[in-house]
Amino acid sequence: MIDRRRHSSLLDVRSFRGADCDTDHYLVVAKVRERLAVSKQAAQNSDGERFNLRKLNDLEVKETYQIEITNRFAALENLNVDEDVNMAWENIKENIRISDKESLGLHELKRHKPWFDEECVEFLDQRKQVKMQWIKDLSRSNVDHLNNVRRDASRHFRKKRRLI
Repeated sequence: MIDRRRHSSLLDVRSFRGADCDTDHYLVVAKVRERLAVSKQAAQNSDGERFNLRKLNDLEVKETYQIEITNRFAALENLNVDEDVNMAWENIKENIRISDKESLGLHELKRHKPWFDEECVEFLDQRKQVKMQWIKDLSRSNVDHLNNVRRDASRHFRKKRRLI
């Protein structure tokens, strides 16, 4: 299941036969110790602030943003010229960030509606009951009934996910 190069990273493997995943397979859980390398670029970009740039399509917001930036850079020109290049860049960057926050605001991520509701829970319960019935009696009618319930539940779940 795992190659020789990574066999020392595998700490523990267990199978859980009681987990109901609507399949004939068993759930296998493994504890793996893994060392990940993080690139410097990814670490620097993860400051978490994303600005709502779509607001710039609005003409009024765009003009207020331009005025805000112009005023901030006019104030920067009055600072002393002997300043270090890195300090000057930090001042410019900070002024742009403050202007963005004030004019544009932060970008809010889309919140998805949860598709899994009480109706889905009912389908799961029904499927579980039919499966238990099939385990007790392996007759052909129970197999057909289980397949029909599985198919109906899968269709319902697919339909719910598409609607959201």
